[in-house]
Amino acid sequence: MKPGFLRTFALLAAIIAGALCPWARALAFLIPWLIVGMLFVVFLGTKFSRESFQRSHFWLVLANVLMGGVGFAIGWAAGGRDIAVAGFFAGIGPTATAAAVITGFLDGRVDYVVTTFMLTNPIISALMPFLMPLALGHATPAASLDIALSVLLLVFLPLLVAVILRRVYPAVTTWPGRAKNASFFAWVLALFLIMAKTSHFLRYEMSDAPGVLLLKIAAVSLVVCAMSFAIGRLIGGRTFAREASQALGQKNNNFTIYLAMTYANPLIALGPTFYVIWHNLWNSWQLHRHGRKK
Repeated sequence: MKPGFLRTFALLAAIIAGALCPWARALAFLIPWLIVGMLFVVFLGTKFSRESFQRSHFWLVLANVLMGGVGFAIGWAAGGRDIAVAGFFAGIGPTATAAAVITGFLDGRVDYVVTTFMLTNPIISALMPFLMPLALGHATPAASLDIALSVLLLVFLPLLVAVILRRVYPAVTTWPGRAKNASFFAWVLALFLIMAKTSHFLRYEMSDAPGVLLLKIAAVSLVVCAMSFAIGRLIGGRTFAREASQALGQKNNNFTIYLAMTYANPLIALGPTFYVIWHNLWNSWQLHRHGRKK
């Protein structure tokens, strides 16, 4: 049996099992640590240089900011302010910590995606305290500190440790190649827990929400997701189509779900929650196609 097929099966099994096991939500506290671990491995094997930064990174950052407004506009057209704000949180999320991991599995330029990640997360985080009041219609004075702490933990802590280790013990740069399978199964576990958390949220916390409203938010997040991957591919051009598509399309949804739950309500959080489902299904298909080519 081909490794590509096994990986596809593992990802689909994680999605289905997570949807069927909402009780696994109790282990959701492991998600950020699994992602931090995977990101740490990526940083160990990624050498940054001037060539890592491309002109297209500027357009990716701009597109990332604009996707929040696009999501808001699509949601407003679909059904008013609540759906619009859900669309905003679906579109505004910065590049996901796992985007570099998936790009590595797709044999793409990991340093390109990591550079996008390092740009979009601090920039979007700095803008969110100003953008959220515009979307929500009310001030969010405590948001800045929460956002800063989240970015420090998930982004700069693994980066700092990886940089120190690379300088002190250069042989660590060989670890990512040996840990590729371990990183993949860490992602499978994280995906299972993400889907379990999503399933619990949809089953028990949103059980009273009107079905039509749920469908509208799901549809808006699907459109935003498809546009993000497609626009990213256009920005990347022939050279970085795969990498830029991942960088704009795979979003840090845990971050935006947390902000939506804290400063809005569970209904609004459905925007990025549904986005989790759509972008993971698309990534599963991409990994399946890539595995068949090998």
